[in-house]
Amino acid sequence: MARGELRIYLGAAPGVGKTYSMLEEAHRRAERGTDVVVGLVETHGRRHTAAMIGDLPVQPRRTLHHRGTAFTEMDVDALLARRPQVAVVDELAHTNVPGSRNAKRWQDVHELLDAGICVLTTVNVQHLESLNDVVAQVTGVEQRETVPDAVVRAAEQVELVDMTPEALRRRMAHGNVYPPERIDAALGNYFRTGNLTALRELALLWLAGKVDDQLDKYRADHGIEDTWATRERVVVALTGGPEGDTLIRRAARIADRGKGADLMAVHVARHDGLAGADPAELARQRVLVESLSGTYHQVLGTDVPRALLDFARAVNATQIVLGASSRGRLAQLISAGVGVTTTALSGPIDVHLVTHERAGKGRRARRAPAALSRARRLAGFSVVLLGLPLLTAVLRLGSGLSLTADILLFLAAVVGVALVGGLWPALLAAIAGSLMLNWFFTPPTGRFTIAQGENLLALAVFVIVAVAVSWVVDTAARTTRQAARAGAEAQTLATVAGSVLRGRRPLLAVLEQLRETLGLDSVTLLDRGTVVAGAGHPGCTSPAEADAEVTTDDDLVVLLKGKPLQASDRRIVEAFAAQATLALRQERLSAEAATARPLAEADRMRTALLAAVSHDLRTPLASAKAAIASLRSDDVHFDDHDRAELLETADESLDRLIRLVTNLLDLSRLQAGALGVTPIDVGVEDIVPRALDDLGPAGHTVRLHLPEDLPYLYADPGLLERVIVNLTANALRHSPPGDPPVITASSLGRSVEIRVIDHGPGIPADRWDRVFLPFQRLGDRDNHTGVGLGLALSRGLTEAMGGDLIPEETPGGGLTMIVRLPAAAPR
Repeated sequence: MARGELRIYLGAAPGVGKTYSMLEEAHRRAERGTDVVVGLVETHGRRHTAAMIGDLPVQPRRTLHHRGTAFTEMDVDALLARRPQVAVVDELAHTNVPGSRNAKRWQDVHELLDAGICVLTTVNVQHLESLNDVVAQVTGVEQRETVPDAVVRAAEQVELVDMTPEALRRRMAHGNVYPPERIDAALGNYFRTGNLTALRELALLWLAGKVDDQLDKYRADHGIEDTWATRERVVVALTGGPEGDTLIRRAARIADRGKGADLMAVHVARHDGLAGADPAELARQRVLVESLSGTYHQVLGTDVPRALLDFARAVNATQIVLGASSRGRLAQLISAGVGVTTTALSGPIDVHLVTHERAGKGRRARRAPAALSRARRLAGFSVVLLGLPLLTAVLRLGSGLSLTADILLFLAAVVGVALVGGLWPALLAAIAGSLMLNWFFTPPTGRFTIAQGENLLALAVFVIVAVAVSWVVDTAARTTRQAARAGAEAQTLATVAGSVLRGRRPLLAVLEQLRETLGLDSVTLLDRGTVVAGAGHPGCTSPAEADAEVTTDDDLVVLLKGKPLQASDRRIVEAFAAQATLALRQERLSAEAATARPLAEADRMRTALLAAVSHDLRTPLASAKAAIASLRSDDVHFDDHDRAELLETADESLDRLIRLVTNLLDLSRLQAGALGVTPIDVGVEDIVPRALDDLGPAGHTVRLHLPEDLPYLYADPGLLERVIVNLTANALRHSPPGDPPVITASSLGRSVEIRVIDHGPGIPADRWDRVFLPFQRLGDRDNHTGVGLGLALSRGLTEAMGGDLIPEETPGGGLTMIVRLPAAAPR
């Protein structure tokens, strides 16, 4: 029996039309004669969705009882018995009621698919397991119902049902998603424009990843190795040399010209791990690649061009960036080189050969370390000096073996010398052995002449075989030693990487790990001659006190104390030094950012305060002074009405001045952390009416919608009242005539949110952050509205109580200010 196909409609949020689109597809299949049954569709009271079911046959649900309450779930048994061609199953991530056939609805769907039934279903991006924590961070709402990504990725078809955040919010405002009593709370919480935009991006990126997987699978199934330029991908090959910086930057420019093409750096390491790449250079170049929004990769291979092209084809790359050959002209004549070979084999992939300072200059050959220890080499020479004469004496006193037997015995002696002492003792043994064979055993004996041609051939073969065996033994010993060292270096670098990741102070972790690795007394990092960090004791204050030093750049030097630095250890020390440099720069950037923030804030506050004093403090003083001066003047006679009006002007001006001074003092206390906060359990219905009374007659026009079952807040009543007064006064100031502000409240998880909603001109979303800057009024300053401290102080007071003040666009126009505070503990 063939397994059924799964088609999933993926949405960024509820209400985008997933269920509607799924039912449209069900109708199209039914019209083509397919047996379609609605296994389960959740309409959530949406009339358009319910109407879309139409005449499709609906499988009755199964009723289950749990804790005294009746629930309905999809009847899987009935669907399996009916065996339609297509089943419509909504909400793939749903958790079934205890007692159901399966714990999760996606498991029900798997049973239908195994039975050969095709399934149409829906899921939102917030229900994908891999994105659950990201969605919770963005929206502040943790999704308890999730579905494994593998279930969705395994679907034959995944269709994105997309809608812009603005369109979805309009749909909600029109009542097409939630009932009227839930619209304001939904728009003010989960369905904020920023939340919807982030969820939409997550859905697009996740689906793009699945599309890439499908393309890779299709190309693999059909054996397609040619590059399909569906998306620009630039691969830059790194050798671990200093020219890598030039190549990376050139590749980044090529990727930028490709309108955001992917940048990938790759280093091809030999299978035996004996490549001459500098780990310190590679570590530094990896950081450079990642700072340019690229990714770093490392692959194994003995044939560098083919390994590089295999990687490029695997990632569907369109361009490869290589450095021009650093070998000399003679070497290029002997071998084509990586660049030429890669270009010849690249096929449709474009190859860029980038010149650099070292191009064509050749590489300075490194002196290869001795394959064997000095003691073993001396032992080999000793065997030659003592063993060959002894072997000659034994053969001369023996029973007279043939020349062939004598040659084989000398060859065995040379192999033994090679195993003991390596190349040079073996070469000496081969030369000495050939001379002894010629003098003592090859006719005519006693002279360095050879009478017979076959004896000459035997001696020549002896020399060639002896040299070859010596070379192989020496190479094997050198390779073994290098492999052991490479393994030790790799293990050390892995250890230091783990220490850096686990430690709170990466710089100290790197230096301490270097000290332990080499068994040093201390390791010190100097910046322009000044000690910035160190590990161990006693530390060094200058290069003169150290046993060795390694320079990482023009200013930074790592000093080692305890023993001299061996040449074989320099590479690993340079890798540690590069990591220490990066860790130091990271710590300095973090410290500079932490220092700059309060300084910038203080400077901004001082500048703004001076501007406020020069204008807004003077305005109410001038009004009050003018009114009092007029009353004291004997030049003009005022009747009772005029006197009352002047007194009212003075009184209002002084009240405005008192409020301004009070706000300034409170703001300064907030900045200094000296504001007294006494939170208690308090009800919203107790605070909001008092705040409206403080606003006088204007406050009585504000409309209230406060649920009766709203939980208590944990807040300071006095501070909360002042927050509501400031926000409502601001909303009244900007509300059009006949459309006063609205104050609503709702609970969200462990928080309570109070919304002050106005339908005025609103503020563009890109200027919301400026709303909360003290002394800023976004250009609407005049002589009557104050210095703009209200919102800044409101946010400060709200945060002092452990809450948040969040602006949001009012559907239909205007601004909504949301005061989010923690709910009181259950009583």
